Amino acid sequence: MDNQLQEQLDGLLEKYTELLLGEATPERKEEVKAWIVYTHISKQMPPLARHWNETYPAGKEGIKEVIQHIQALNAEEKQKQNEKKEGDS
Repeated sequence: MDNQLQEQLDGLLEKYTELLLGEATPERKEEVKAWIVYTHISKQMPPLARHWNETYPAGKEGIKEVIQHIQALNAEEKQKQNEKKEGDS
């Protein structure tokens, strides 16, 4: 992959993370990237995801924690946006 494409994809991930979670720190970007990869694989190749879950039970728990963390941060961000909209009205 060339550098320009890599930079563009990184920018896309950064903006997606910012919109999803309110900020795009390197740690949050890595969590979102892991969530995206796992979710895509689990939808496109469920047997592979099941195999991975069985082979790496600690990994399965780790990705569950990442997903729950992202969901919680996203809920907080949505709440902040709703409060901001209500305050602007």
